[in-house]
Amino acid sequence: MSDISIYHNPRCSKSRQTLALLEQKGFKANIIEYLKTPPDIETLTTIIQQLGISPRALLRKGEAIYKELNLKDESFSDQQLIQAMCDNPKLIERPIVIHNGKAKLGRPPESALEIL
Repeated sequence: MSDISIYHNPRCSKSRQTLALLEQKGFKANIIEYLKTPPDIETLTTIIQQLGISPRALLRKGEAIYKELNLKDESFSDQQLIQAMCDNPKLIERPIVIHNGKAKLGRPPESALEIL
């Protein structure tokens, strides 16, 4: 089991580029296809803390479900936003690389290397 994990969507070009970059640099990552196996609330809360961002900053605002759920509304609590992402994993920005208790969004893909 690798000590590097990537929350990956194979249909996302940034996600594919980040995974390819890790492999090119000789890293073997544990691939988590989060659309098939979404993180639970506790896991996602930990990831957000490791990223050092707010739950709102991890939301994909261009997704149709974002508009349907009216998540732009600032009255949603962090816990409600995390629940929405767990219920609708498409809302989670990607890819997320995790290593040694730190997490980094692979946007751009090279930024993930900062924690390795």
